[in-house]
This record gives sequence, C-alpha cells and structure tokens, in this order.
Amino acid sequence: MNQSNFLKGAAYMILAGICFAAANAITFVITSSAEYGGLGFKPQSDTFWQYAIALVLSLPFVLRHGISGLKTKRPVLHFIRVIFSALGVQAFVMSIASGTPIWQVIALVMTSPIFVLLGAALFLGETVTPPRWIAAAIGLAGATVVSGIWNTGLNAAMLYPVAAAVLWAASSLLTKVLTRTEAAPTVTLWLLVLLTPINAGLSLNAGFEIPTMQIFGWLLLAGVIVMAAQYLLTWSYATADAAFVQPFDDLKLISNILIYGIAFGYWPEGNIWGGVVMILTGSVYLLWSSLQNQSAPALT
Repeated sequence: MNQSNFLKGAAYMILAGICFAAANAITFVITSSAEYGGLGFKPQSDTFWQYAIALVLSLPFVLRHGISGLKTKRPVLHFIRVIFSALGVQAFVMSIASGTPIWQVIALVMTSPIFVLLGAALFLGETVTPPRWIAAAIGLAGATVVSGIWNTGLNAAMLYPVAAAVLWAASSLLTKVLTRTEAAPTVTLWLLVLLTPINAGLSLNAGFEIPTMQIFGWLLLAGVIVMAAQYLLTWSYATADAAFVQPFDDLKLISNILIYGIAFGYWPEGNIWGGVVMILTGSVYLLWSSLQNQSAPALT
C-alpha cells in the first residue's frame, strides 16, 4: 500500500462522512417532531424513501452496464452485508428522531472503529499496528467525552446508536471482504438494490407513510447525498485497509457539529469541544504515523 492509496482512502472516508452529516441534518428535519422543529415523518418511512430514491438515481448505471453491473459470485455475502446495514440505518435514524443531541448520537456511533479493528485483525487477517490502536483509543475516549454518558447515563434512546455502531462495523468488514473481488460500483449497487425491499418491509411494519411534496423535496436531496456517500465509502475500503481508514470516520463528528450548528444553531458546550479535539488528534496521528512508515527505507 503506497502513500497515494493511504491518502485517497482517507480522503474518500472524510468526504463520505461529510455527505452522511448532511443527510443526517435532513433526516432530523424530516423525522423529528414539531417540538424540535421537524416535520414528524416516521423514521422507518424516511429510510425507505431515501434509499429508494438513491436506487432510482443509480439506474442510469444499471442501464448502461446491464446485468453485468450486478454480476457477482457472492450474492449471499451481499445479502448479509445489506441486512446489517439496513438494521444499522434503522437504529441510527430512530436515535435522531428521538431528539437525542446529534453529537451524542454520532459520538456513540463512533465506537464502531473498535469493532472494525477487532474484526479486521481476527477475521480479515489485516495487521492492526499499535498506532492504529492508539488512534482508535483516542477517538473512542473523545467520543465518550462528547457523549456525556458519565453525567447523563446510558438511557434507552442511546442504545440505538450503540446498536448502529455494532451493525455498521459488521457491514464495513463485509464491504472490505467484497471489494477484494468485486468492483466498487457493484458493491454499492447491490446495497441500494437490496436495501429498498428490506426497508420497505420495515416501513410497512411500522405503518407506511406517503410523503407530502415538502417532505419529498427533502427526501430527494437526501437520496442524492446518500448515494454519493455510499460510493465514497466503498471506494475508501477498496483503496486502503479497513483498519487504516476506519478511524477517519471519526471526523464525521466534526462535520455533524458544523452542519447542525450552522443550520439549526445547535452548538456543543463546555468540555464537549475537548472531546472533539481528541477525535481530531487521533485521526491526524494515524495519518502521520502511516505516512512515516511508508516513507521509511526498506531494510535489506
């Protein structure tokens, strides 16, 4: 793995985080209750419509490449990956709709890199170097500070993002496995194709809703952003090791804070900013240590 791949993998992950942060803000507008200034659309229906729209927007690729664009020798692995991803999305959207401050939600979701690192080492055979563990630990410590669970405790609403963290870690590891033999667009298309019927079933179970024109406009914008985020995420895992790029996912906390602060006036207070600095420090340290290793002369 050369420096260029490290930088590209990190850049794709950071850009994916920015896209997801923008989609989260739109989800807050759509699903939160009037008490929080939202439109009160059901979280399960929101998830279905967002990913259905993203699928429709991907149809030009399907039509251009035909069935070959979805050709795979591992359909079962795709299906399992999408199940994990769908359940993770549902848990995450429900946590946003509950009114839990976004930085607490994202901070708890950011326990996911620990699970990814463990899985990469145990199941994928990737080398998880000490700097990677250190970066993940710093990010996790920062997430704990931001979440404020030492003061407020872990209530039922906070269990949703924790569940999302575990489910998305499993999905991320399967993404890495698939990108070893499958093209990035194929992996993303399978996700979008399978997510739609799965989300439809979950939405029907919760009481399916048809969006108003106002809500549909927001959903359309979110669908475009989600599609871009999924492609960027897949390219990130296809370009660099999962254990390397995952800690850069921590930076989405900063993206969420900035977007929520600018759009809604919700800014963290007090020691939360210290946690943000810790998360940023962990990611910068990981990039620096990886580039140092790549630039060191080989021993003969």
